Amino acid sequence: MVQTFIVLGIDHRHAFGMTENLQNAGAICLGFFTEGKPETLRGWNKRFPDIPKIKNLKEALDIQCDFVVVACIPADRAEISIAAMKSGKDVMTDKPGCLTQSQLEEIECTVAETKRIWSINFSERFEVPAATKATELIQNGAIGRVIQTVGLGPHRLNKATRPKWFFNPQLNGGILADIASHQIDQFLFYTGSESAEITMAHTANHAMSDHPNFRDLGELSLKSDKASGYIRVDWFTPDGLPTWGDGRLTLLGTKGYIELRKYVDVATPGEMDKVVLVTNDRCEYIDASDEGLPYFESFLSDVKNRTEKAMSQNHCFNVMRLALIAQSLAET
Repeated sequence: MVQTFIVLGIDHRHAFGMTENLQNAGAICLGFFTEGKPETLRGWNKRFPDIPKIKNLKEALDIQCDFVVVACIPADRAEISIAAMKSGKDVMTDKPGCLTQSQLEEIECTVAETKRIWSINFSERFEVPAATKATELIQNGAIGRVIQTVGLGPHRLNKATRPKWFFNPQLNGGILADIASHQIDQFLFYTGSESAEITMAHTANHAMSDHPNFRDLGELSLKSDKASGYIRVDWFTPDGLPTWGDGRLTLLGTKGYIELRKYVDVATPGEMDKVVLVTNDRCEYIDASDEGLPYFESFLSDVKNRTEKAMSQNHCFNVMRLALIAQSLAET
């Protein structure tokens, strides 16, 4: 039986990728609701002309479907996710899935009460074929046990096109809770760590004097009983780069290392999804562009079979908890 979903909020363009990847995995989108007329609406209608708009949130939640995709303003994601779960629907949400520890606790209680799935689409792993290849290599023991990670998440600001909520940490969650959740997810996943301790967290505003509460750079360190890691995220991608950010991940193992050049390889313009693999026996440059994106099919399988193939629920909770702790530490 074909699975169906609705989209609740298109304020972040990640709604586009989630919807398209779910459609590619075989699901059908029955409609979308968004508050007002966000800047993304024109692009959405152009890309998905056959998806009807739903009048209001209540009507959207009353529609019979298997799950919802949530990509509204970050401050509203927890409330909408909880409402969706209480209406009997599983949830795939954009990051950050919530902005406060109290919201996260309420989501955890709702999951326990309703037995629904609350999954955050960590797109810097789930929408990157190079990450799929890295997973295969690590599971096959190519670099031994992963003992340290370095995750870099630079982004282009595109200041003139950003909505007002983007610059308000009360609405967007802050740079560590938002962007760095990707790298925390990758640290826990690739090192096989259930959770971790944030040992350092720092944010700064270096170039946004007109938005004094905004932070354009963030960094953190973390460690678990298995590994340690360093993360840097920022809004300083230069206009000369042909994509939005030179996202990279380095995985140090006991028998070698892997580097993911996810979105661009400056030495070879136009190339992406490259994996560098160096071990005692191999020194390779691997094209991972055809490795696929298993998260979306796995999520549909989880919705159908009530399993945790795409991502364990505890992993999802722990990533968001650590991101919120890092944000709080940086602010204090």
